Formats: sequence, C-alpha cells, structure tokens
Amino acid sequence: MDLRSLSFDELKNEIESLGEKSFRAGQVYEWLHKKCVLEPGEMTNVGKQLKERLLAGHPLDKMEIARLQESKLDGTRKYLFLLSDGNMIESVLMRYHHGNSVCISSQVGCRMGCAFCASTIDGLVRNLTVGEMLGQIYAISRDIGERISNVVVMGSGEPMDNFDNIVKFVGMLTDERGLNISQRNLTISTCGLVPKIRELADMKFQLTLAISLHATTDEKRRELMPIANRYSIREITDACIYYFEKTGRRITFEYSLVGGVNDSEEEAERLSKIAKPLHAHINLIPVNPIKERDFVPSKDRNIKAFQNKLEKNGINVTIRREMGRDIDGACGQLRRKVISGTV
Repeated sequence: MDLRSLSFDELKNEIESLGEKSFRAGQVYEWLHKKCVLEPGEMTNVGKQLKERLLAGHPLDKMEIARLQESKLDGTRKYLFLLSDGNMIESVLMRYHHGNSVCISSQVGCRMGCAFCASTIDGLVRNLTVGEMLGQIYAISRDIGERISNVVVMGSGEPMDNFDNIVKFVGMLTDERGLNISQRNLTISTCGLVPKIRELADMKFQLTLAISLHATTDEKRRELMPIANRYSIREITDACIYYFEKTGRRITFEYSLVGGVNDSEEEAERLSKIAKPLHAHINLIPVNPIKERDFVPSKDRNIKAFQNKLEKNGINVTIRREMGRDIDGACGQLRRKVISGTV
C-alpha cells in the first residue's frame, strides 16, 4: 500500500512497529494530507532514516502532471496525470464563485460501457488507490496554490466499482487532520450499482449521491448504459429511497441530454414522475460530443423546453454550465487522445 493510502491509525501503527514515537505519525500525516507534499524530501522535520524505512514498505506513488490544458473560455483546467506504473488519469479543476471544485477519476478506464463516454472505450485497466484519488486533489491544490473546497468523484471510472477504496477515501478526505473537506462538499456519482448504493447508505455519510440516469425507460436506458441490463430504474429508485431514509440527503439525478435520443418533452414528463416522489434534484448535462460516438448535444431550444417541463412539474432542476469544451473537458477525452497519439 502506498504511503498516501494509509489512514492515520494505519500510519501510526506502522511507525510504532518501526520503534518510533507515535507523535511522528501526526507529523508525517500532516505533511502528506494537509501540506500535500509530493516528494519525501519535503518532510523536513521527519528524520531521513524514518522516511527511508517507511518508504521501503510504502512508496509514495507518483502524481506527475503529464499535460495541462486551460480553457480560454472559462479558466477550467484539465490535468493529465502520469502514475507510478505508467498509466494516465484525468482530473478537472473548475472555478466557481463559491470556491475551487475538482472532479477526479476513481479508476484507470472503466468497464461500465456507457455509450456516450470516452473513458470506457478501452475498458477498465485497474482501480485507483486511495492515495491516487487523494493525490489528484493535492497535486491540483499545489499547482494553483489555493484550497480546494469541493470534490466531485465523477471523472473516469465507476466509483462504486472501487467501493472499499472510495469509502476509505471519504474518511481521509474529510479527516480534520488532513484537508478537512466537509462531507456535504463531496459528490460521488454512480451509474446505478444498486447493492453498493444501499451499502453506502448504511454508512450514513453526509455526501451527495448523484445517479447517472440519462433515460426514463429501461428500454432506452439499456441502449445507452449496459448496467441497465442488470438493474432496472425501479430498483435504482428503491435504493435511492433507502439512501434518503438512512442519510436524509437528497439524491441528484444526472441526465445527459443527447439530441434526438432522450431530450423530448415526453421524456421530461416521465423524468418528473421518477424524480418527484424522491424530491430529487435534476442536473441536466448537454452531452459533450466525442469523435468515437455519433451522439450530439441537444439544441438549446430543446434543452430549455425540457427544463421548463420539469419546472412546471415542480422539479428542482439546473442545467450544468458547459466548462472546458475547448480543452477536451469530458471524461476520458484527453487521456484517449494522448494514448492514441492524436495530441
């Protein structure tokens, strides 16, 4: 396990097993998770021998910025990180009036197969470690010299497919000894792994759960998302009810609007009927076109009509502001271009 993936208690036990005083754990943990050091040499008040012994069993995984693109439209930054094993992942920094928000990846690639997503085209390579997920946030914070206030786990990968690491990640990200980001400022997205939604609910975290819905019938959803062959919309909504009962946290439905596919007013009417009993928030997302797929974003008038229909039905709805369109902002686009040698 890499050093950044060790919880405070795990780090303390490791340091004590090396015959060191337990207070050293607090020093090392602060360097790693509050000061966000990227290299062992930066831990100036930790002895060389202790660092060497720690790193012998728990190397500090690399999080190197391989490529950085900044939008000329809105200042959004797209990071391509090179990992210790040569794999690459993406993260996005979005600047809002309420603070800096980072969207991170949870896996290298993805096996969910959603039809409009670039990150799943080459399948799943592996899960990210806790340290690699945290490392994306730390590296971006260091790069801009500013605090990250909101984290969204909605980049490449299906977080619930990396469940144990995600749960540990939540605990460490919100630990007061680290960045101490509020659970309410953390959003985790899933395409709908029903058993894991229920398992997460039982942990009673106060984070926001976002469900990638993208269709209002099982038939249409199966065309867009292979996971729909396993879990129906009814099973997902039942799990959402369970999540709300356990946590008191309102569900968000992510709905990518694809021109001529799922953007009719009839779809909006059906979506209203799904969302209303859950008091769910709807986040409409004009789909970000990728060259490997034929999907195109809905026209502005159709997006507005879709929003109006939801609002008339008493549904809380927002249209996600398009950010980073000029810098391969969608999940997996930049990584795929670099791997294929087209950038």
